[in-house]
Amino acid sequence: MNKHHCLVALVIVFLLALLLPPDALAHNVSKRDAAFVVANQGRAIAAFLYLGAKHMVTGYDHLLFLVGVIFFLYRLEDVFLYVSLFTIGHSATLLLGVLGGIHANAYVIDAIIGFSVVYKAFDNMNGFRRLFGVQPNTKVAVLLFGLFHGFGLATKLQEFSLSQNGLVANIVSFNVGVEIGQFLALTAVFIGLSYWRTRAGFLRHAFVTNTLLMIGGFILVGYQLTGYAVTR
Repeated sequence: MNKHHCLVALVIVFLLALLLPPDALAHNVSKRDAAFVVANQGRAIAAFLYLGAKHMVTGYDHLLFLVGVIFFLYRLEDVFLYVSLFTIGHSATLLLGVLGGIHANAYVIDAIIGFSVVYKAFDNMNGFRRLFGVQPNTKVAVLLFGLFHGFGLATKLQEFSLSQNGLVANIVSFNVGVEIGQFLALTAVFIGLSYWRTRAGFLRHAFVTNTLLMIGGFILVGYQLTGYAVTR
């Protein structure tokens, strides 16, 4: 491992974002998983835990945003604070969207999620201070974008005819699985970033890395707005 590995990894993620179809970049559910969700009757806690964890570790939009969130966080307590804020937002709208029946256009929500990646990368580049002379409250931003991230998944689950038998237990289990997947993914990212920060040139490459994050976010926004326009 050398000082370029983290940058290379993010370049790979960026290229995957460029090459994958739009559905793969949003909250897509595989045909096999969708068939299980629709056919399931009653509680299936272990299965929904797995599906939630799988969603998080394969969700490029979530991971790109969270990479941006923890990119310059050096202390574990700060990582815990910001991730907790994201989790509160994500969990609230996931549960309210599915159990409360709150609906919104999935393409619009996913476009906002893509914009969250752009926002955080721009923030990491000190763009707000440089261009506008202000610094938005990062904690509030992470919480608000967490709400949209959770709602994005809720809009996908709303597409399925979910059995009311055991629905609350299954959705709560799914949400817990999402948080487990988030913990596993962020642990790996934080370890990689922590090592990278010990190497010479981290700050120099950090600007390029966040530029790539921003580009990836714009790609996500573009895909979703295109989908919105086509389906109108």
